[in-house]
Amino acid sequence: MERVELNRRIDFDLYLVTDRHQTGGRSLDEVVEEALAGGVRAVQLREKDLSEREILRWAEKLRSLTSRFGARLLINDRLDVCLAVGADGVHLRADSLPVSAARKLLGPERLIGQSTHGVSEVIEAHRAGADFVVLGPIYDTPAKRLMGRPLGPSVIRSAAAQVSIPVFAIGGIRLEQISEVIRNGGQGVAVISALLQAPNPREAAAMMLRALEPLRSTTTISSFDDVRERAIDRSWVR
Repeated sequence: MERVELNRRIDFDLYLVTDRHQTGGRSLDEVVEEALAGGVRAVQLREKDLSEREILRWAEKLRSLTSRFGARLLINDRLDVCLAVGADGVHLRADSLPVSAARKLLGPERLIGQSTHGVSEVIEAHRAGADFVVLGPIYDTPAKRLMGRPLGPSVIRSAAAQVSIPVFAIGGIRLEQISEVIRNGGQGVAVISALLQAPNPREAAAMMLRALEPLRSTTTISSFDDVRERAIDRSWVR
């Protein structure tokens, strides 16, 4: 599939979404720091069960971490927290504040991502002015089973063909599925457990980025084993 030219505002293709309940007892900031050391350049703080003060505290911690690594920080649904800590933008739920309203409050410089669950929602987010969308669940994942069956990778192709903003896949994303996502027009992947549950988040992030890198300029790849082999040599890690 022909790729849309990269939106220069979206300078990442691996998007880490936080969930401190999935870190295996490790501190969330410790795991995020390791993922950043492995090359992750965009993090979404998404801890829905915390109070406003707790969210602010975590946002301050992650703003400090992401700034140190030159990475983006987006805050899930909380424009006030985004502005308070100087985050790079917000990530809105499909049923959240409209993108147009968020843009009025945040201005043109900050990023606005939107969660979507079908092609029509992707198109709507694009028309409303979102900088990028996250589409899913693409593959089976226990956290999203209440939403019904996974959409499958072909929906990425359908969505990407109708919009000029980046489409990220989410939901059950593992290393071996990255090439399929990109072949279907996705700009990248949003992940939770693939990095937060990894025994070595730095290595896991590095391998995912290595898988994404050759697919930026081509939609074909010889094999998943090729990606794994090349990822073993981590001299390229940023």
